[in-house]
Amino acid sequence: MERALVLKKDILEALEKVGVTQGQTIMVHTSLSKLGFVCGGAQIVIEALLERVGENGTIMMPTQSWKNLDPTAGVHWEEPEEWWQAIRDNWPAYDKDITPTNTMGAVAEMFRKWPGTLRSNHPARSVAANGKNAKYLTENHDLSNIFGDGSPIGKLYDLDGYVLLIGVGYDKNTSLHLADARAEYPGKHLSKESSAILEDGKRVWKTYETLYVDGEDFDAIGAAFEKERTITKASLGNGELIFMKQRELVDFAVDWIEKNRK
Repeated sequence: MERALVLKKDILEALEKVGVTQGQTIMVHTSLSKLGFVCGGAQIVIEALLERVGENGTIMMPTQSWKNLDPTAGVHWEEPEEWWQAIRDNWPAYDKDITPTNTMGAVAEMFRKWPGTLRSNHPARSVAANGKNAKYLTENHDLSNIFGDGSPIGKLYDLDGYVLLIGVGYDKNTSLHLADARAEYPGKHLSKESSAILEDGKRVWKTYETLYVDGEDFDAIGAAFEKERTITKASLGNGELIFMKQRELVDFAVDWIEKNRK
């Protein structure tokens, strides 16, 4: 496929086509590389999003730094096991103003530093938000409550917000973890995770218990969801935008998980 040229006006037109408008609160997941040549890169994507929702709207993105987890979780798969203790002892403590994202994409990485953006305090699973509801969405992100009710994803549900996928699929759709947290199924279980954090100004390696993060069936959930619901889509360059109400997705996914997971 020939690489497409994407201009800011193209992004604004696509956002309008799928229904992004003033005052909405939206969780956005993006992959620039799937769109083609975006003239201006991450900057114009962020500008377009903020312009479309306006001063009464809010944009939120995942800014996870999951390398700040214990090596036993598999996040340092390229490093030999004899280095693992050194990683535990020396990995920098999470600092929401400094710590970079891990594989969240160029847009999220730029967005976390965008003027007016706030970022949550979770050392491995943070989100960032900009706009009217940014403070509410990002504050009090508890170590043990990554994606459940009361987390940023749970608060988005309370606000009756939206999800926008730009060049990515449902495997990147963090809101499905809220359904995971709400659903009851036989294999559901907690796990212990550890991260470097600051406590009273000192770096500590903190262990905490949280719901096991599982997203292997998210694409299947998304496919089933789209068969039963009317989803708004629009082409953009070599990729597409997929826009949905978060509550509809989460409610559907809870039922799907309870029927299909073991």
